Amino acid sequence: MSYILDNLFPILAAAVAGLLVGLVWWRADGGQPGGRARSVGFLAVAFAAEFWLACILAGALILAPPEAGEWVMAIGTPVVIWVGFVVPALVVSFGRRGSPWRTIAAEGGHWLTVMVLQAVVLQSIGLTHPPA
Repeated sequence: MSYILDNLFPILAAAVAGLLVGLVWWRADGGQPGGRARSVGFLAVAFAAEFWLACILAGALILAPPEAGEWVMAIGTPVVIWVGFVVPALVVSFGRRGSPWRTIAAEGGHWLTVMVLQAVVLQSIGLTHPPA
């Protein structure tokens, strides 16, 4: 996990970008009753989650095969992770609560946007590969 320290700046930048997308998405969706998403505690937890997601994406991008092309991998990697892990988790979690498909689609769209943006930020800034 030394790659996290080696890439701390791009990961932090990606985490901030993801958090900003979440805040804009939340505001565009009308916010949540009770103002929970505006509390400092919730923002700290959300930032920690965005940071960890950026760490995972950075690791996946570092391990991506170089012959695939860096921008193909930068866009393809988050899409594959989203389809393989995020969508099934959202469908099960929200479906179990009886949430409408619109809510599941909105949350799915939010996470796809965050993940692609984070990967673009990581790729744009550049990632340091660990020594071989």
